[in-house]
Amino acid sequence: MFIVDNYSLAVLFCFITMLCWGSWGNTQKLAGKTWRYELFYWDYAIGILVFAVIMAFTLGSIGDSGRGFLEDIKQADTAFLVSALIGGVIFNASNILLAASTSIAGLSVAFPLGVGLALVLGVFINYFSTPKGDPVSLFLGVFLIVIAIILNGIAASKKTADNKSDKNAKKGILLAAFAGILMSFFYRFVAAAMDLDNFEQPAVGKITPYTAFFVFAIGVFLSNFVFNTIVMKKPFVGTPVTYKEYFSGTFSTHMVGVLGGCIWALGTLFSYIAAGKAGAAISYALGQGAPMIAAIWGIFIWKEFKGTSKTVNLLLTLMFILFVCGLGLIVYAGRT
Repeated sequence: MFIVDNYSLAVLFCFITMLCWGSWGNTQKLAGKTWRYELFYWDYAIGILVFAVIMAFTLGSIGDSGRGFLEDIKQADTAFLVSALIGGVIFNASNILLAASTSIAGLSVAFPLGVGLALVLGVFINYFSTPKGDPVSLFLGVFLIVIAIILNGIAASKKTADNKSDKNAKKGILLAAFAGILMSFFYRFVAAAMDLDNFEQPAVGKITPYTAFFVFAIGVFLSNFVFNTIVMKKPFVGTPVTYKEYFSGTFSTHMVGVLGGCIWALGTLFSYIAAGKAGAAISYALGQGAPMIAAIWGIFIWKEFKGTSKTVNLLLTLMFILFVCGLGLIVYAGRT
């Protein structure tokens, strides 16, 4: 299987993760012009599963390094498979809330608040489970990102105050917060299933990143029959939607959702692969720089803060600066 063998390449993979995690929401925005997010999310989950299967039988099976996918899943301990599966279920619950928040409050609010909160909590959870990297630089970087999240929250509240017609904005902010809390836990379950110290010759019973992601994707897909069915019948905003509406969608509309799932899946797999050299905490933290990418899309492409005051623009500028500084410290933490 393909393995990352140095820290610099691991960091590059983490930045690709950040770009993917911060950009998949654009497919939801595109589909959202004619398609409810609950319907989009089915295609998104399918995209994740399809991508996981393809990667398992390509990158996860070629080469002389490590165990191939089929060999790896045959020898896997049930407890580790269940751990990766639980990670998928937890992620799916959190991401459905994030998708709901995005549909209500926009990319530039949902991602910095939701994913940013997940970054902060997740770094603590992952670091204390498997310590790797300089804690001073790592947690100072996290602190700067916390300030950035607070500034984004203030900017979002001022945007809401300026836009009296946005009655559901507070609901979107609350959904993002709940999503972030849940999302901070999923990575730890997946990391626990892998041998982060040796991808080339993993401990017996533990699984490779490709197997972990495959099982994770199954957890996402299966849990979607529960979580997404609930929000389809009891939506946070709007009227209920049905499976009949889903199957009446056009091929191109469905493919937008599948593309969104593939984009997110690419970033996630790269994060798992990079974790062996960068460590779970740093790999997770760099990937969760996605809020900055999503905010850029939301502010400059989708114009979600158009017409807001100079104060809001200043807050957003400071948010970007602090996010960049925080991510820089997190990268530095892994080199020490």
